[in-house]
Amino acid sequence: MKSPTLIAHRGYAARYPENTLQALQAAVQAGARWLEFDVQLSADKIPVLLHDTTLDRTAGRPGSLFDITAQQLSAIGVGEPARFGTRFAEVVLPTLAEVVAWLTTQPNVQAFVEIKTESIQRFGVEAVHEAVMRVLEPVRERCVLISYDDAFLFAARLATPLRIGWVAAEWSDDSARRARALAPDFLFTNHTRLPPEPQPLWPGPWQWVVYEVTDSVQALALAARGIAFVESMAVGELLADARLQDRSERG
Repeated sequence: MKSPTLIAHRGYAARYPENTLQALQAAVQAGARWLEFDVQLSADKIPVLLHDTTLDRTAGRPGSLFDITAQQLSAIGVGEPARFGTRFAEVVLPTLAEVVAWLTTQPNVQAFVEIKTESIQRFGVEAVHEAVMRVLEPVRERCVLISYDDAFLFAARLATPLRIGWVAAEWSDDSARRARALAPDFLFTNHTRLPPEPQPLWPGPWQWVVYEVTDSVQALALAARGIAFVESMAVGELLADARLQDRSERG
């Protein structure tokens, strides 16, 4: 039976605040060897881990990321009070540099680093790429740069010998054409966007990655279709299934 490699989506986000050191560390402790996290730039162009451009959801307070410096962000709790109450009140938003420092102590862990489109639109391709790659350098060979923005990925691949992954926002002829033009190492999409069987997946030099999957049976069915990697916020629960154990170490 084929089984997919598991990726901790924003860390072990089912049980810990997403995109935090605590979530990433918990995922590795649960057995994950592939992580995924989101990167935006602060007002002073420091890469930080955050999915949104506002703090409403993760910090429970108003504020635009692009108006706040990294130093100011370091004092803001991102414990997702709507989900966890005060349990993680002391958890703060990490910089990419802090995550990289931790990754240097985890030689068996690889990471998909998603560069968010909003930061690219705000600061430009060159500025974002330079800021991120400067920080990633110590662990560059264990990282895959991913984004919805294929223009950013084209530029990144020309500038740096780094694996890339494109996130396809829709299943369409245009997306298939863009995938073929970019020829990324990894091709991501939401599993709900896949066409019904027996329609095939787009062929190409990439490995397929889908998100967000929390059910073992579904993960195995996706692997049978040719999906190599499955992202899950509930990575610990999936890894507890004997049929999926040790599959996070492939790739």
